[in-house]
Formats: sequence, structure tokens, C-alpha cells
Amino acid sequence: MESPAHPSRPDVTTTEIVGGPEPLTVGLHPADDSWPATYREHERRIRTAIGSALAVEVEHIGSTSVPGLAAKPIVDLVVAVPDITDEHAYLVPLLAAGYRLRVREPGHRLVRTPERDVHVHVYERGAPQVDAYLLLRDHLRADPADRALYEQTKRDLLAQQWDDMNAYADAKTSVIEAIKDRARERQHGRGGA
Repeated sequence: MESPAHPSRPDVTTTEIVGGPEPLTVGLHPADDSWPATYREHERRIRTAIGSALAVEVEHIGSTSVPGLAAKPIVDLVVAVPDITDEHAYLVPLLAAGYRLRVREPGHRLVRTPERDVHVHVYERGAPQVDAYLLLRDHLRADPADRALYEQTKRDLLAQQWDDMNAYADAKTSVIEAIKDRARERQHGRGGA
């Protein structure tokens, strides 16, 4: 579905990180069978908070969504909303449901639990970031070699000290982009067969 023709208001133009930079304090944990249940619990919580009046898509993303992949014990969800600028329709209900705002930036909002063990990324329906998350997730679920490469990359990076969690995430970018490129090639190879 395309972006709304008339957004509620102009989107933000700067990045606001509530609370400032935070050091990365958690390491990799072996894959945990409880992560899918945590996802389902928060999917229900999000849908209940936002209500049926607003059609949203909710998906489990990130390393905890890939069976067998070691991960930081933070369950990531992506929520696609009709209009990212209509914060009253989704952000206010999420905050009322106990999530806390961490990031507000153009096209993206991030809320998380007070315990910081669940991150909810909100984008507008049709945002390319949503497709990119799902492409990476689905490819890592299906490709053992890239899953092992990604896990080893995270292990290598987590052997270092990170004063800002965002810097750790940025350090993984080149490997993630290479994996997504292979995933796209695989998709196109299947589509042309």
C-alpha cells in the first residue's frame, strides 16, 4: 500500500534519541525458545493498545526471529502504520501501554519496554526499511552459511567495548548489506526460473 496522500502533519526532520547514547551492556546469548513467545505477547499488546480502528502490520524481526541464531536478548518487532506522522493514532497508545519512546526520526519511531528487552520499530506502511528487515530475516532463516557469518560478525564485534549501542549497530552494516545483496540475488534467481 502506498503512503497516505495527506499526512497528518509534516514528519520530523531531525533525529531525537531520548536519553542520549547508551553503552552496549548485553552480549550474545544462545538462541532461546522463549523469544517467539515474547514476540507473540508483544504483538498482542501492540494490537490491543492501538485497537482495531488502525490497521497495522506487525512482524518479528532481528536475530531473535531467526531460529538457532545467537542474539542479544532483545526481541525486535516492526510495526507498519498507515501514517507515521499521526502519532496520536499509534504512539500515544503505545506509550499508554507501557512502552517508552527512545527514538523519533524521519520515517521511524522506536519505543521499547522499560526493561529494554523489547524494541518496537514503527514505520509507515510501504517503507523500504520494513521490506529490508523481512528480507534479511527470511534469508537468515533459510541460509545456514550467511546465518553463521552474521553470528560470527556479531561475536567479533561484541568482543570490543561499545560506548554507544548505535555504533555497534553501524559496525555491522557492511556485512548486513552484503547478506541482503545475496538475498536479493537469490530472490531474483527464483523469480526468473
